[in-house]
Amino acid sequence: QLQLVESGGGLVQPGGSLRLSCVASGYSLGYYNIGWFRRVPGKEREGISCISNSDDTTNYADSVKGRFTISRDNAKNTVYLQMNNLEPEETDNYYCAAQLTMRRCVLGASLYDTWGQGNQVTVAS
Repeated sequence: QLQLVESGGGLVQPGGSLRLSCVASGYSLGYYNIGWFRRVPGKEREGISCISNSDDTTNYADSVKGRFTISRDNAKNTVYLQMNNLEPEETDNYYCAAQLTMRRCVLGASLYDTWGQGNQVTVAS
C-alpha cells in the first residue's frame, strides 16, 4: 500500500522560502500523479501544484505561479515543493497526495486517492 509522508515545514518569515518533501513508501512514486494541497481547518482543500506521472507536466494555482516549483526525484521516491516569497496568509497545513489513473495531473482534491498526514507551514514575523 502506498504511503506518503510530508516534511520540511516550519516557521518562516514573510518573503522567506521553504522546501517541502513528500516521500513515498510501498510503491514507486513515478507511477503516480502527485499533487500538493493546503487546508486550514474548516475550509476546503486548495490545490496548489501537481506533477504528472507520464511526462512530468506541471500545473500551478494562479496564486503561486512564479513563486512555487514542484519537482520529483524518482530515485529518492520523493516529490518536492519549493516555496519562495511566502506570505502570511499562506500559513496552513500542506498535504501531498497521489493519483494513479489520470493521464495528466489536476488540482482537484477529490480526484486523489492517497494522502499524507500533512505538514504545518507558518509564515510570520
